Amino acid sequence: FQFVQQWPPTTCAVRNNPCYQNPPSIFTIHGLWPSNYSKYSWVVNCPGTLFSNSLSPRIETKLKVSWPNVESGNDTDFWAREWNKHGTCSEHTLKQEQYFRRSHDIWKAYNITNILKNAQILPNGAKWDYSDIVSPIKIVTRKMPALRCKPDPTLPKNNSMSYQLLHEVVF
Repeated sequence: FQFVQQWPPTTCAVRNNPCYQNPPSIFTIHGLWPSNYSKYSWVVNCPGTLFSNSLSPRIETKLKVSWPNVESGNDTDFWAREWNKHGTCSEHTLKQEQYFRRSHDIWKAYNITNILKNAQILPNGAKWDYSDIVSPIKIVTRKMPALRCKPDPTLPKNNSMSYQLLHEVVF
């Protein structure tokens, strides 16, 4: 599995249309993706049981914090899209409720926001080297994370600045 956490302010900054509200300033879940053991490859759209909106109220409450839809605000649509695209590929291991519970548990155990804050890497507009971000995550997760970055939309398209905005952390 690849566990993907996203930084909502970057998710919202790089969109053509603004997000539905001010994005939370914590890393949130983008997804738990069954992988074919390649660093950047995962399996998608497997035959399986499509999302049923029958998550327990307890897990829904937790997911609204850990796995919100920062783009449209419709959390259930985001969860359905992620389950139908990725979760169905894990159905032989995790049923729908287990998939979402496990995702939330991983988010709590390996919360990128807390890991970076503990390493005094704060989302304050400062520029960080790739290794500054990867190192504390690797220490806590014992996995080499992949960082996915996006160009800063506030810079002109032809700007030659070599930094980008951190968008996702994958392990």
